[in-house]
Amino acid sequence: MNTTLQIRLDQKMKNEANKTFKSMGLDMSTGVKLFLAQVVNTKSIPFPVMSADFWPEEKKRALVREAEKTLKDYKSGKIKGYDDVDEMFRDILGK
Repeated sequence: MNTTLQIRLDQKMKNEANKTFKSMGLDMSTGVKLFLAQVVNTKSIPFPVMSADFWPEEKKRALVREAEKTLKDYKSGKIKGYDDVDEMFRDILGK
């Protein structure tokens, strides 16, 4: 017995997904069925799911520490800052 699945999504996503499925020789319905078949077969979502903020807490803390050290070094004159992109490129290129 077949049933119907109805979902709401924005037009841009629908168009992009349709274009992608079409490039693989699939229609939208077959593409969604393929995804759902993988969910059933693997008993999971068949790709990594992460939030936009997926870094582990320790990595985020390390980045904050690095940024704080860089700012401190800049303020103390240990590292040079630039107000002019051309000056920065001259230093980088040694010209």
